[in-house]
Amino acid sequence: MKVKYLSVGIISIFLLGSCSKTTTSVLSSAAYTTPEPVCMGVERDGSQTLRVWGKGSNAADAIEQAKKNAVYEVLFKGIRGTGECENRPLVTEVNARERYANYFNPFFKDGGEYKDFVTEETAGKASRLEAKGSSIVSYGVIVTVDREGLRQRLERDGVL
Repeated sequence: MKVKYLSVGIISIFLLGSCSKTTTSVLSSAAYTTPEPVCMGVERDGSQTLRVWGKGSNAADAIEQAKKNAVYEVLFKGIRGTGECENRPLVTEVNARERYANYFNPFFKDGGEYKDFVTEETAGKASRLEAKGSSIVSYGVIVTVDREGLRQRLERDGVL
């Protein structure tokens, strides 16, 4: 009887260990670097799918920071070194982030309006990459940024 329970327990451990998870871990040294965003594709509506990274004290903070980074890249930096994505930033004015600080600080605050223009892709098993350091967690996530919606919003609000 004990052998039967022991066998079931060992088999259960192996089965649970072989289950795949949606987060893939990478080397811990990667938690201290910030890779450039990568274009994963462009939709017909003008939205761009990107893999971006964010850092935080826990997974939720890091993922939210990655979403902010995606919107920031599309707005102010453009997606460099990629073919499909629009390489030019939406806001081309020099020092626009500082000039319109009263607009962009609330826009990028935690729970701010940036969330209206970015969604995390959750369909794929490898949609998240994780790197843990001793005091920091870094996540790479695949997100879609509504570039056209951002452009329309900035025009309406007088930033563009």
